[in-house]
Amino acid sequence: MKISIVTETFLPSTDGVVTRLRASIDYLIDQGHEIQVIAPDLGVRSYRNIRFDGVKPRTFFLYKHRKFGMPTRLIKTYLEDFNPDLVHVVNPAFMGYSGIKYGKKLGVPLIASYHTHAPKYADYYNVPWAEPLLWWHFRRMHNQADLNLCTSKAILEELNEQNFYNVQLWKRGVDTERFNPKLRNQEMRERLTNGNADKTLLLFVGRLAFEKEIDTLIPMLEEKQDAHLAIIGDGPYREELEKNFSHLSNVTFTGFMHGEELATAYASSDAFMFPSTTETLGLVILEAMASGLPVIAAESGPTNEQVEDGETGLLYQSGKDGNLTSTISRLEEDDLLKRMSKQAFSHSRAFGWHGPAQQLLDIYESALDLGQEQEGQQAIQ
Repeated sequence: MKISIVTETFLPSTDGVVTRLRASIDYLIDQGHEIQVIAPDLGVRSYRNIRFDGVKPRTFFLYKHRKFGMPTRLIKTYLEDFNPDLVHVVNPAFMGYSGIKYGKKLGVPLIASYHTHAPKYADYYNVPWAEPLLWWHFRRMHNQADLNLCTSKAILEELNEQNFYNVQLWKRGVDTERFNPKLRNQEMRERLTNGNADKTLLLFVGRLAFEKEIDTLIPMLEEKQDAHLAIIGDGPYREELEKNFSHLSNVTFTGFMHGEELATAYASSDAFMFPSTTETLGLVILEAMASGLPVIAAESGPTNEQVEDGETGLLYQSGKDGNLTSTISRLEEDDLLKRMSKQAFSHSRAFGWHGPAQQLLDIYESALDLGQEQEGQQAIQ
């Protein structure tokens, strides 16, 4: 099968969408399928001998810290030249609009997947009037696809409420070989805590953006001086975050980590912090669990699907009347941290990438079979 993937984000970016895509592409290639990726050209033009077609990235005036591929007729040329059997548009927003438009015109099965809960960001950026416009924009694109995928049951229900058509759940996954508690390392622990390895080491991993709600951890850290937070990642909000946390000595900013270094950082920590309430899934939650970390997470629909309170982690209420500090204090209870660590690791073992990747291939093949069946029926008529 020849598969065209039009995506708003790809290498060298590091986020949940890219992680999922790489795992899926690896599996599809190993199964003998031919892959084209059309993505913003950010300097990485090759990956496992796939065909890569780049779109010149540009800065978007509302989000100047990141470059995006914009709608372009060039995508039509790329698609027609590759002549795919199926088109998958990942997270359509900007250049994904052209992926939807020209993918539809090819007359092959068209699949779209929803990964970023952009309409919910409107409140965080003080433009609540934009939320219905954003829903209209995303609904208009997704409803041209033959099938829409999303990554949690809560988001599936919300998309159905917003009148998105033909929505199906795409299961979550994690690299169960890379992330493992056996990588725990005292030297890494010393590094992440600035030499205070005896403290409870809390870890955050992700893009540093306002909507990640990392600031909400400050009051807890002010009170819990026996805890230390390591923040791994970078992004448009890093400078502001460093200013906001500057009065605290129990915080470390590391910048990006990748590969074995990142896996070692996970395994060398005690618990994982997930303060965001706008995520569609949060693959870092499973990476943490696979590393033997319980997850301390703000309650939200998608997160509640992954974290079982008191078993694989602890859930807390976010906001001014939240209970994060008292929730963190529960880690001092006898054997709770140790027991949740074991449960989190055990839970993660069922979520290797093979299952979600095979599911995606099954979806592709079903869409292709349905398209051929419909063509046959039209020919008979």
